[in-house]
Amino acid sequence: MTLFDWGSKTYLMGILNVTPDSFSGDGIHQNVNLSISKGIDMLSNGADVLDIGGESSKPPSIYGHVDKVAADEEIQRIVPVIRALSLESETIISVDTYKAKVAKAAISAGATMVNDIWGLRRDPEMVQLIAATGVYVVIMHNAESAQYKDIVKDNVEFLKKRVGFAISSGIETHKIIVDPGIGFGKGSEQNLQILNRLDEYKTIGVPIMVGTSRKSTIGEILELPVDDRIEGTAATVSVAITRGADMVRVHDVPEMHRIAKMTDAIVRGGA
Repeated sequence: MTLFDWGSKTYLMGILNVTPDSFSGDGIHQNVNLSISKGIDMLSNGADVLDIGGESSKPPSIYGHVDKVAADEEIQRIVPVIRALSLESETIISVDTYKAKVAKAAISAGATMVNDIWGLRRDPEMVQLIAATGVYVVIMHNAESAQYKDIVKDNVEFLKKRVGFAISSGIETHKIIVDPGIGFGKGSEQNLQILNRLDEYKTIGVPIMVGTSRKSTIGEILELPVDDRIEGTAATVSVAITRGADMVRVHDVPEMHRIAKMTDAIVRGGA
């Protein structure tokens, strides 16, 4: 069974950070009821997926040292929220983690997608868990330090190999989504190249998710702080959809829902 009708619209993944140190300043920590309320609000304003994370994924290349969260602490943060939201609605809940132990607890609580920012490379048990449970997976490109001959070609080749690894490990092809990893191990010029050449990622053969929301490239270009990047995010979302994105991961759901709906009306031929 597939939960998506790819190509019919752009799906919105709403970001629900259950952390004290989110780069965007929107993390909700130790307040389960507030987290649940925010998730429900996102759904009512157009989110198709809720991505719940209990550890900040701020790129060290930009933010320096980032404290890691123990798996048990991560589970304690996210499971009550996932469980409550999965009972509250039939929405797709994603868990933002690269740890199999955390993913397993999240799936048991109701998550049906794993968003792995390390592309199934950090925890050898993750790929088997996803294959066994049949959940969706987002495979993202990430690098602590990297040299690229051509950022897009190198990125596409990396993701093709990771998708091949996932399929050979038993994950169904229609359950795989790729993310080029805007801002992770890449400079602003490279991020802009990825957005402008996103159509090249179609050769991978699976849906594409793009996450540009409030990121540092927008801040650098517009010279704006993280809480004032909504117009810059809107521009990147619209371009990503025009270039072939199937899903966008965003903080500002109501506004980006309108942007996606309008852009879809132009590029997909329907409102």
